[in-house]
Amino acid sequence: MMLDQTQTPFLSALQICAQRPQAAFYTPGHKRGQGAPARLRDLLGEAALRADLPELTELDNLFAPEGAILQAQALAAAAFGAEQTYFLANGSTCGLEAAILAVCNPGDKILVPRNAHRSVVAGLVLAGARPVFVEPEYAPDLGLALGLPAGTVAEALAHHPDARAVLVVSPTYHGMTSDLEAIAAIAHRHSIPLLVDEAHGPHFAFHPDLPAPALHQGADLVVQSTHKVLSALSQASMLHVQGNRIDRDRLQAALQLTQSTSPNSLLLASLDAARYQMATEGKALLSNTLALAQTLREQLAMLPGLRVIAPQDVAAYASVRDLDLTRTTVDVAALGITGLEADEILNDTLGVTVELPELRHLTLVVSLGNTTADGDHCIEGFRQLVARCGSASLASPTIAASSPDILPSSGPTFPSPPFTLPPLSPREAFFAPTVTLPAAEALGHLSAETLSAYPPGIPTVMAGEEITAAALAHLATVAQQGGYVTGASDPTLHTLKVIRTPTPQG
Repeated sequence: MMLDQTQTPFLSALQICAQRPQAAFYTPGHKRGQGAPARLRDLLGEAALRADLPELTELDNLFAPEGAILQAQALAAAAFGAEQTYFLANGSTCGLEAAILAVCNPGDKILVPRNAHRSVVAGLVLAGARPVFVEPEYAPDLGLALGLPAGTVAEALAHHPDARAVLVVSPTYHGMTSDLEAIAAIAHRHSIPLLVDEAHGPHFAFHPDLPAPALHQGADLVVQSTHKVLSALSQASMLHVQGNRIDRDRLQAALQLTQSTSPNSLLLASLDAARYQMATEGKALLSNTLALAQTLREQLAMLPGLRVIAPQDVAAYASVRDLDLTRTTVDVAALGITGLEADEILNDTLGVTVELPELRHLTLVVSLGNTTADGDHCIEGFRQLVARCGSASLASPTIAASSPDILPSSGPTFPSPPFTLPPLSPREAFFAPTVTLPAAEALGHLSAETLSAYPPGIPTVMAGEEITAAALAHLATVAQQGGYVTGASDPTLHTLKVIRTPTPQG
């Protein structure tokens, strides 16, 4: 049956409810904006506050949809190429958590990439699953983590045939996609599902010049952040399912565990509207976006000292199937400053704010909301940045201390096995008693913290893993070069929180 993609069942129902005269004796307490603080009303407007409604009968029930939400999700499934779609009002975070809960029992193994989002670790804690961590490929010349090699997945499953699922991040934050078709075939030969964190790729289904969507490559469950590059409101996401490898009743139950029982109607309406927009004019909008991104990439690449990561830069790496050309990553190492310093200059004085500043790179998200004027302003901002860095008068103490000879070495400097099974699961580590020790004394202990070095953003030590001298040396090197380490209770890394070893009983 063909569905009419020009319809917006939930958005339309919400509009009707918001405009209907009514004495409201239900939540939320501001009563359709009547009791909202004036400052909030000035910011959001009366229309938005009137539409901030609970799950009225006309607006359906997110956890047992029968009306407007059910219809809106069916339209979304058809538009994105899924058999069934679930709206998420708690972001992709709740979707990834629910995905793991749906496929894993306590103690079950699941293949997880080291560059997984922290919500995946939260899902492992909730489910009690044991991750087999697999390493994405790393490009030393680019200073970037790439895709997940299919061969590594096959090798990991050969050693851990009892794994219950494979989870992959594709695309990465930098727009690189893995060969999901090959990985799906490997997973399915083992009769297990492929789960894909496609948070940054909800636009792929709507233009032929973008990478192939995960659903088209055999993924069984896909989580997308509809708000990241499409037009939904922040926190509004979708989860898509196809095939029979996912127990949908269990998935529905898991979503009830991880989602709010009071989902925001404005977020759900924005998902309905974003689907409508992409289904009816997505190709045209993305054609404009790709053209703007291409101009931006070409102009930035012409500026001295800047290197824009291009498809040819990753073509030689087997783990990368494609590069999302709306995602623009600029290497500023040759300017003699870090990406963090470049971001500060661009944001504070030149009016250009990027998505992700790192030690060597700045990553820009170009989406359907950007205009030609935005692109021109960005190019001019980078032009002024290059001019400032070429002037001896710029040299602030921080910038002068940076060196292009040091910056390219920002990647891992110690060998990592292609896959590892930590001694403790994230759940065991989360609930274990801890103690804080000087860094030197923490060596050999199991970490109670997940320590990630940016760049490349892949955890160097996961909670439940042994703290090694090589790992600490790498973290210290990144921090000394101007990067930063997340997850540490002591950001100086002078002390570390470890899992306390039981005292022997005398």
